[in-house]
Amino acid sequence: MSRDHVQSNRSPAREAAAPGPTGELSAPASRPAGGQAGEGPRLAGGHAGEGLRRAGGHVGEETSAAEARADAVGRPDGHSPDGHSPDGHSPDGHSPDGQGSDGHSPAGHGPAGHGPAGHSPAGHRPAPQRPHTQPAGVEAPFLDLLARGAAADAFEQPVLRARAEGWPAERIAALEHAKLLALRVRAELDGRRRREAELSALFETAHDLAGLRDLDAVLQAIVQRARSLLGTDVAYLSLNDPERGDTYMRVTEGSVAARFQQLRLGMGEGLGGLVAQTARPYVTDDYFKDGRFQHTTTIDTGVRDEGLVAILGVPLMLGPHVIGVLFAADRRARVFEREQIALLGSFAALAAAAIDTANLLTETRSALADLERANEIIQDRSAVIERASDVHDRLAELVLRGGGVHDVAAAVSQVLSGTVEFAEADAAPASALEASRAEGHAVRHGDDWIAAVAAGGELLGALVLRGHPGLDPVDQRTLERAAMVTSLLLLARRSAAEAEQRVRGELLDDLLDVRDRDPRLLRERAARLRADLDATHVVLAARLDTPAADADREAEARRRLWAAASHLAATRHGLAAARDGGTVLLLPLPRGGTATALARSAARHLGTAVHEAVTVGASGPVADLAAHPEAVAAAYAEGRRCLDALRLLGRSGDGAAAEDFGFLGLLLAGDRDIAGFVDRTIGRVVDYDTRRGTDLLHTLEAYFASGMSPARTKDALHVHVNTVAQRLDRVARLLGDDWQSPARALEIQLALRLHRLSAGAQTTTAPTHD
Repeated sequence: MSRDHVQSNRSPAREAAAPGPTGELSAPASRPAGGQAGEGPRLAGGHAGEGLRRAGGHVGEETSAAEARADAVGRPDGHSPDGHSPDGHSPDGHSPDGQGSDGHSPAGHGPAGHGPAGHSPAGHRPAPQRPHTQPAGVEAPFLDLLARGAAADAFEQPVLRARAEGWPAERIAALEHAKLLALRVRAELDGRRRREAELSALFETAHDLAGLRDLDAVLQAIVQRARSLLGTDVAYLSLNDPERGDTYMRVTEGSVAARFQQLRLGMGEGLGGLVAQTARPYVTDDYFKDGRFQHTTTIDTGVRDEGLVAILGVPLMLGPHVIGVLFAADRRARVFEREQIALLGSFAALAAAAIDTANLLTETRSALADLERANEIIQDRSAVIERASDVHDRLAELVLRGGGVHDVAAAVSQVLSGTVEFAEADAAPASALEASRAEGHAVRHGDDWIAAVAAGGELLGALVLRGHPGLDPVDQRTLERAAMVTSLLLLARRSAAEAEQRVRGELLDDLLDVRDRDPRLLRERAARLRADLDATHVVLAARLDTPAADADREAEARRRLWAAASHLAATRHGLAAARDGGTVLLLPLPRGGTATALARSAARHLGTAVHEAVTVGASGPVADLAAHPEAVAAAYAEGRRCLDALRLLGRSGDGAAAEDFGFLGLLLAGDRDIAGFVDRTIGRVVDYDTRRGTDLLHTLEAYFASGMSPARTKDALHVHVNTVAQRLDRVARLLGDDWQSPARALEIQLALRLHRLSAGAQTTTAPTHD
């Protein structure tokens, strides 16, 4: 910054830097406090480099001059080592260049004070003349004062003492001359000490800046050192606020007024606002009397509270931009020297560098933090993508190897680190399921996530992620993709099931309608469906008993019944087909099972599947269907008659076989299976008589003929009553304890009569003992 930029107000009491016509600081006539005469002003407009040059750039030159002057003072005769006096003349009255005081050489001498040949007649210079000799030892007291670092007033004491003692005028003049030289040396030493302290403070500040950790601590140190070196009451630093368009206090040192410490200055307001706006240093000896800047009530009140009078402000520059102002202020009128302005400018440059460094560090830390967050996000997304790829591979593998819905749920559970379950449409939360189907995305339901499994407009179920409220968007898409795969698997399974059902239905239709099918071909077709026509089967006729509200609902109910029957037939290795408004099933009879038990099990299973009452009538067991396919049609007719009987008896939703109706079964059976009825009713007794040669059948006939009286029975059989009791106990063990109940007794009597009729003759065999 040029010296024209340093501003000051005009003050009559200011001698060192009187303002020029424009109000700017002008150069002083001589350096204050011992400066060399004729030395130009050394301005400092706030540049650290210029201040550093002032403080240390010419130390060698100034030291040489000081040593020359000190050497002159140190000689007893007051002359310099080359024979010249301090006033620049030689002892003989000649000037150092060999000329006399009038500008000519002495008579008979050349320019160097020698003879015509350049030498004196004797080959030596003439003895010097000393018209202005100084008494020896006049500088000794001043050297002692300099060594002790005495105050400037103490240097008057030797002169005053000499005058009081009546020294000659020539000696007093020599003392006066030595005093002036000593004061100049003292001023030079003070200046060097001051510059050394300034350089040390600047160096320490630069060191703080190099190891910047806390911006506030660095700025506080700068303000403290500025206040100490300038010797002011207060020092403070303000920064510009680009968002609010003003300047605010950042750091203060020596301030006691809270209002002053919280001041905000608009651009152009107050001394600081003027410095921030013009980017120039400004100084005022009396703030309240200075009219160069805009006074405001807020600022003036804060300055008055602090009691400030003289204020110096220099701008904090970053390139061409002002970012703040550094101030030094006194609570009394004061003239700030140019060196002080330069020093404060150097501190301002360091403060600006500290702020810029701190801002760069903050931006760097922020950028590093952003990079770390971005890296975390990238890593997280990478992990999510890997999980998504993993689940995609797993689902693809499941589809290719024919996995099921629960396999999909298990695979997604592993990938999402949660529990995923497949739920039927009626078991999932209705509102969440409908929202998921409408939006096409998984929706949150409490702590769970619901993803609808749908095909077209039909809801097939849902995938439910349990206890996982926080779900990543990619994981959410993974759950949705799994729901889509599940719907495809269900559709594929349905298509395969429907195809298999059609095939099973076609085979059963052929068994019911066609009588001349090739047994070998029938067996092969059944084997492809995992059915065995050589095993004993039961034909079941099933029908819904709940009337439908309209034809469409009835058709839908029949379709569901057929689907459920087909699934039951597939799991039991049987066949199923839709027929006569209901469903017919051909199921293998389990070992040790009965047709009645199979009918009741089928009724329960089908009713649960379709959520309606299903009545099932069963035929008796039939075998060797491949060789006798006509038996299937007859068994189906029998099962339908049982079904009708159940409905007439009010047993809707139940299952039963012809054997459950006793002798009524003979009426229901299409082929009137008398032998079967006799065998089911008294077959074990017949077998016992055949093996043991007993006549329990004759005993039973006599027992029923005697009105079920053991006493009359013994008379009819001519045996002891105990024998009758023993035979009836044997019958009870064969037929069961309820054989004498009215219903069983009726069936047993009918079976006995049919057995006698089928034998072709009256039983006349004599009773035997068992």
